Amino acid sequence: MSRARALRPEGVDDVDGRPGVTRPHLRVAGSRPAIDAAAAETAADALLTALGLDTTSEHLARTPHRMAQALIEMTSSEDFELTTFPNDEGYDELVLVRDIPVQSVCEHHILPFTGVAHVGYLPGRRILGLSKFARMVEWHARRPQTQERLTHEVATHLTDALRPRGVGVVVHAEHTCMSLRGAKVPGTVTSTSALFGRLREDPRSRAEFLELTRSTP
Repeated sequence: MSRARALRPEGVDDVDGRPGVTRPHLRVAGSRPAIDAAAAETAADALLTALGLDTTSEHLARTPHRMAQALIEMTSSEDFELTTFPNDEGYDELVLVRDIPVQSVCEHHILPFTGVAHVGYLPGRRILGLSKFARMVEWHARRPQTQERLTHEVATHLTDALRPRGVGVVVHAEHTCMSLRGAKVPGTVTSTSALFGRLREDPRSRAEFLELTRSTP
């Protein structure tokens, strides 16, 4: 389930008659238990000790602290303002932001996967500030999950926030749970996509979006 909240104020109808977003700044915030950094460090120490490592040695004495802080950073995201603007010019062509860095954690092994996301939409009554595409991807990426869920949740979030005519998200990533363990196939890239509205239903719009995610700028 998505952690996004506080995104749907009452407002005017958008192009398909549903309530639209009217406020230019929407707070994107999540809910989770408070982080206990001290407990995380104690647990990291216990895990490393259970693996046969001597955390009392000079080389590993600070490792439980660093390990806990790294995992906290990789699984936490800061709240932000989702800035939107009225589409006064009636712009109705595809908007695409490519190569947004993705840094997330596989929920099955707690190992990183990294790559890029391409996020696009067909505007309705409002348009999104361009920097917010990256903030939205980062906000959803900073937690244990699957790549499939990450891709779908970014697309759903953008759909709920803007009510555009179409949304498309493509993510390409390499998973260290495949490259460093198990199959041990470094360089293997996993691709996922989520297409909503016209970018899913209209063949020409779908083809244009997917072609732009593959082409070189």
